[in-house]
Amino acid sequence: MNDIWWQTEGQGNCHLVLLHGWGLNAEVWHCISAELASHFTLHLVDLPGFGRSQGFGAMTLEAMAECVLKQAPDKAVWLGWSLGGLVASQVALTHPERVQALVTVASSPRFSAHEDWPGIKPEILAGFQQQLSEDFQRTVERFLALQTLGTETARQDARALKKAVLALPMPEVEVLNGGLEILKTADLREPLKALTMPFLRLYGYLDGLVPRKVVPMLDALWPESESEVFAKAAHAPFISHPDAFCQALIAVKDKL
Repeated sequence: MNDIWWQTEGQGNCHLVLLHGWGLNAEVWHCISAELASHFTLHLVDLPGFGRSQGFGAMTLEAMAECVLKQAPDKAVWLGWSLGGLVASQVALTHPERVQALVTVASSPRFSAHEDWPGIKPEILAGFQQQLSEDFQRTVERFLALQTLGTETARQDARALKKAVLALPMPEVEVLNGGLEILKTADLREPLKALTMPFLRLYGYLDGLVPRKVVPMLDALWPESESEVFAKAAHAPFISHPDAFCQALIAVKDKL
């Protein structure tokens, strides 16, 4: 199997693996990587099929987690944003001995809305899958625009995300579809109740993809975990609120 793109920066005695979201790549961390590398040994990863990790097809969540784990340090704090949050969570479930702490950012154990569960309407995700085959660059750009809606720096934040996408080759349609399939079908609510390592969940109050209503629901379901909501952030709090975001991560390290 191909290796994925992996870059290590910094000299901290605590390893931190950063996993990006759907349609993107590790360039999204550009605004915080220097600050984090002064506190951690930082591992920047392009998920299989995204960015510089070419030569992969659509993958299941389990296969993606195993693929990333292959190149990871023996023990690290794992942080996943959005789709990356599901991948980091899957690693924590299958290899808890490798995960010092789990941090999910603007992520949900179930992205798809269902009866009494708030999330993205399944028909919206299905619509994105349909549109990908017609004009996938425009579809990805629309998805990025959704991620910054409502913030004071929305335009600037959307530009930063778009720059990260356009800096590298676009993922294949098959890979993007596979990622949407994970977002549509994954449900880790029950399995994650069993986690025993420190678990921090970070959210944006204005997030249109992961509604803030899920926060108290998950507080109740996972009482051992901690949550923090950035009041003026949307789906990419590390871009709109980099300083507060880095402080939250440094606090995780200080507690280990």
